[in-house]
Amino acid sequence: MLFTSGFAAVALLAAEAAAHGAVTSYVIAGKKYEGYQGFSPANSKNVIQRQWSTYDPIMNAGDAKMRCNGGTSATLSAEAAPGDKVQAVWGQWTHSQGPILVWLYKCAGAFSACDGSGAGWFKIDEAGFTPKSGVFLDTERPSGWEIAKLVGGNKYHESTIPAGLAPGNYLIRHELIALHQANAPQFYPECAQITITGSGTAEPPASLKVAIPGYAKQTDSNIKFNINDHSGPQTYVIPGPAVWKGAGSTKKVREFSA
Repeated sequence: MLFTSGFAAVALLAAEAAAHGAVTSYVIAGKKYEGYQGFSPANSKNVIQRQWSTYDPIMNAGDAKMRCNGGTSATLSAEAAPGDKVQAVWGQWTHSQGPILVWLYKCAGAFSACDGSGAGWFKIDEAGFTPKSGVFLDTERPSGWEIAKLVGGNKYHESTIPAGLAPGNYLIRHELIALHQANAPQFYPECAQITITGSGTAEPPASLKVAIPGYAKQTDSNIKFNINDHSGPQTYVIPGPAVWKGAGSTKKVREFSA
């Protein structure tokens, strides 16, 4: 009986892991950092990733866990300079519809006192639907969404630290919004701690900074919609402010059409 119960628990855990996903490691400025192992926390106490509690999705854009999937602390931080590459690796991902968003938040001081509150989050990268490259709707393949490139195991999305970014302690937040179920968006955010070096002085304008949660509403047309409605236009505007690429550069055009 104990064997049966244990086997069932393992099977359930495997099913949950297979259905959902989280960032499981990073490569920052060429150095690899292991992520937090949510189902084996004793093996990942010292990581740069804020310790999330579950693979399960956040189902509402107003949920307090939207900020860092409920994660509030990490013992380590990575180091990078403006222009360095950041890869977030998903050890497992399943769904092929939805955008990828990458955010930064500058801490006022030590990471231990940084909770990501207030309108300080700014977007440094995004990927959505690419025109004429595939299917927009519920069909998994071929998908025109950039998120489809993560499907499978050990796939990554790469971003660049903005040019001239002022040094300091930052939270970097990777977010997937899975849109494969009609009117039922699923949010998957994780945060890591990263110290930016150098002598830059640039920071985004206040108009590109938002609070999380708060950058999107559950009722927004690019958050909650019927992806199975084949009569709708194959267009998508990624939620949130425009991408800030660094000193003197803002990406403003973010609507894609098939």
